[in-house]
Amino acid sequence: MTPDPLPKYRFLVTLDPGDAYLPAAQALLLPLAAAGGFQEVTGLGGQLEVTGWPEGGRNDSVHQLPLRHTWNRIVLKRGVVRDPGLWSWYRAGLADAIGARRDGAVIVLGPDGVPGAAWAFHGGLAAKWSGPDLHAEQNAVAVESLEIAHEGLTEVLRDTAATALRQINNPR
Repeated sequence: MTPDPLPKYRFLVTLDPGDAYLPAAQALLLPLAAAGGFQEVTGLGGQLEVTGWPEGGRNDSVHQLPLRHTWNRIVLKRGVVRDPGLWSWYRAGLADAIGARRDGAVIVLGPDGVPGAAWAFHGGLAAKWSGPDLHAEQNAVAVESLEIAHEGLTEVLRDTAATALRQINNPR
């Protein structure tokens, strides 16, 4: 039986990668402890740079050789709040980039609120902060964004406790 796809509107971002490994009962409490919410997360991805290498005497194809792997920046967007957390992390990086590295995780929640998938990022730096665009004639939420440059993503496989809880809550 194939599980249903996860909805993309329920997610958490945490600057503690250990949150992605919590047992299901504790993971259900994460939204209550979150310092802030995000409207949008983009940039979960990476690319493998390859180069073509033609071999003499072989005219039907060109070898594709891997060079290096690069990671997209993770972009977090949220409504401006009075909590200075993102701004403080960005400011810390201006003074001491090595000390401002943080690991974290992006966790996608299932319809039951149990984490269904997660990706941990490693060695993240708050590389770019953008304040809101302000328009007096519009009635919209002021949005700030933060770009995280990082050194890699790891897909976190959900533990058996989360799977067991999901089966208990949704027997088929």
